[in-house]
Amino acid sequence: MHSTRRRLVGSAAAFAAFAGPAAAPRAQPAWPNKPIRIIVPGGPGGVTDIRARWLAERLSPALGQSVVVENRTGAGGNLGTVAAVRSTPDGYTLLIVHIGTMTINPHIYPNPGYDPLVDIAPITRLGVGPQALAVHKDVPARSVEELLALARAKPGDLTFVTPGVGTPGHLAACLLMHRTGIKVTHIPYKGGGQAVQDLIAGHVTFTIEGLTLLRPFVQDGRLRVLAVTTARRAKSMPDVPTMAEAGVPGYELTAWAGIAAPAGTPRPVIDRLYGEIARIAATAEAKAWFDSFGIDAGAESPDAFAALVRAEYAQMGEVVRVMGIKAE
Repeated sequence: MHSTRRRLVGSAAAFAAFAGPAAAPRAQPAWPNKPIRIIVPGGPGGVTDIRARWLAERLSPALGQSVVVENRTGAGGNLGTVAAVRSTPDGYTLLIVHIGTMTINPHIYPNPGYDPLVDIAPITRLGVGPQALAVHKDVPARSVEELLALARAKPGDLTFVTPGVGTPGHLAACLLMHRTGIKVTHIPYKGGGQAVQDLIAGHVTFTIEGLTLLRPFVQDGRLRVLAVTTARRAKSMPDVPTMAEAGVPGYELTAWAGIAAPAGTPRPVIDRLYGEIARIAATAEAKAWFDSFGIDAGAESPDAFAALVRAEYAQMGEVVRVMGIKAE
């Protein structure tokens, strides 16, 4: 009996000695050790796609791994976003986010497939710029106050054009109605190009769109910008007032894009990505590139970006509820 027990104990000790190193917790390989993908919830050639590819080219040498861009279109950006949030949260799948997917879509789609406050870990913004309220050159309003007076004199007669229901421009105009009590008629299109062309042709009264898109037509005199939507004036048009300066107190809405990861991605990975992107965004080359689009790099910390998303999510939710906006 004793000899059998000694043999068992001895065998167990020998096995433990043999298996010990293999049984110890395995050290995780340093991140990154394989290619990283950035999912863009939109087609090639769009604004967010251009920013993603610009970043990927610079992030790859910084991380020592390939960074590839993958386009996923559909449902206003929801399909690409869902693909990202369902990925393993290991730092090898990143996601381009923007004001639409993070603060608007969850309120206007019955089931977008994700919760931006739960399923997504913000890393930093990458491109922050104003939208602008622009009118056709023949509209008899040279200020926001004059445009509001026209709208109040003829409720529902003035028209505004957007790239579609639930787009940032649509919500920006709804926020204007919400803040001022005016009634204007929405004419949605499927894309910003045609919308602006109809404004240039004089078929509609105004739009609220990205300043980058509007600037060429403002410069040639076909459109007139009355205000920008940001808290500060645009560097590219310093003489144009903000909405708040133009008579709409508390109005602020910034067009932005950013980069994020699936919730649960290790915080050291989030912090490493933020550090590398912030360093890239601070270079003279990056500042010149963003300036060429009339926008700032952004690059807030992950915590600051998350706080901004929460605040704008609440603001957009209120506007959607009050105005009764639903995706088509």
